[in-house]
Amino acid sequence: MRHHPFPDDLVTAQRSWAATYEELARPGTARTTVLRRRLLALSGRVYYHPYWARTAAGRADLAGLVQAEREHAGRAA
Repeated sequence: MRHHPFPDDLVTAQRSWAATYEELARPGTARTTVLRRRLLALSGRVYYHPYWARTAAGRADLAGLVQAEREHAGRAA
């Protein structure tokens, strides 16, 4: 059962990122190049996920609404 607003593939990528980061941080890890490359790929997958575009648009809409309210209040005063 989902208890968060994030898409499942985004959550899976973030979980993989955390596991890879933990493995890379362990002392004596031998496959550092492979793990760093995987971490970079997962970072890109998380950072550029389409979910963030929808969220950013939502933030922009909210900012526009507040700006319009402030302009309207300035004219009314």
